[in-house]
Amino acid sequence: MTGLGIGLIGTGYMGKCHALAWNAVAAVFGDVERPRLAVLAEASQDLAERKARELGFARATGDWRSLVTDPAVDVVSITTPNAFHPEMAIAALEAGKHVWCEKPMATRLPDAERMLAAARASGKVAALGYNYIQNPIVRLIRRLLDEGRIGEVNHVRVEMDEDFMANPEELFYWKSEASSGHGALDDFGVHALSLIWILFGGVRRVCGHMAKPYADRPVKDGGRRSVETYDIATTLIELDNGASGAIALNRSAWGRKGRIFVQLFGSKGTIVFDQERMNEVQLYTTDGAGETQGFRTILTSPHHSPYDKFIPAPGHGLGFNDLKIVECRELIRRIDGEAAHLITFDDGIRIERAVDAIARSAHSGVWVDIATGGDRQAA
Repeated sequence: MTGLGIGLIGTGYMGKCHALAWNAVAAVFGDVERPRLAVLAEASQDLAERKARELGFARATGDWRSLVTDPAVDVVSITTPNAFHPEMAIAALEAGKHVWCEKPMATRLPDAERMLAAARASGKVAALGYNYIQNPIVRLIRRLLDEGRIGEVNHVRVEMDEDFMANPEELFYWKSEASSGHGALDDFGVHALSLIWILFGGVRRVCGHMAKPYADRPVKDGGRRSVETYDIATTLIELDNGASGAIALNRSAWGRKGRIFVQLFGSKGTIVFDQERMNEVQLYTTDGAGETQGFRTILTSPHHSPYDKFIPAPGHGLGFNDLKIVECRELIRRIDGEAAHLITFDDGIRIERAVDAIARSAHSGVWVDIATGGDRQAA
């Protein structure tokens, strides 16, 4: 039996991450056939051929459309800039391929809705690249919540900060173009919302604000160009279960590298997680004597599946690319018709609707109900 035939569109940061995952998934998990790296597509034939050699793909093409119709391809990995996701994903689904598309689904909600319709019509698996939810620590947090270890959660805070756009003299590039989306909201906010989705379910209503720390940026050939996206976003949220919360996002936060800071406050305790320390979680519970109460640190170990598939000893830690390998295994599980820890297009549309509601709220200054799309004045 041969493994799935893989087509990869795009070989930047996340394209390489997908390629590493496809290359490693059989060796790490040992219970799947090794995927066939069939075709790689890039913006030019020369670049595609070079990347195909580097990443182990059998063939290369400068035309992504030929990849999605290639009979050797069963699954299409889409890792291109956000604006290209809808056309590529819909074409792949209509060609009868499974799709693994990086987040966000699209830069506009109507495009995301079209992607969902294509996925449903195709009957194929359509999944989104939210690898942070694959962290064994996040699975542990979900189990702690299910066990009631911190009681009923009444408040949730999620912050995501990086500093790759903190320098006001950094050259203008595509993430500052309106065609890339809203900015930090759909670049970062979708990750925060994916964690909330996995841990609690959906968001009921939002009140958002977006800001531009820098009005313009220098361009390569001289002069400056106005920044069209918002590098900062802050949102009040109300979860489907009634809990209150807040999401704070900043792509221009000096000193922050890969920070997703999660605080969950419950009636019997608190859980704290920081993605920059992605192999540990802080747990506070009210049981025990008062003089010994305090946060305790839990390190990842083979007890926290699927950590054990990578490392036999506790405390050594997984990395970003490892989470993508876990996500790849979950995708194969879903393709095989099994239950999987994954965000599909059906789940992802809830995230996209929340993003759209937050953006509308930021521009209107009122609370927005996500379920109905209706606006109401902030109390």
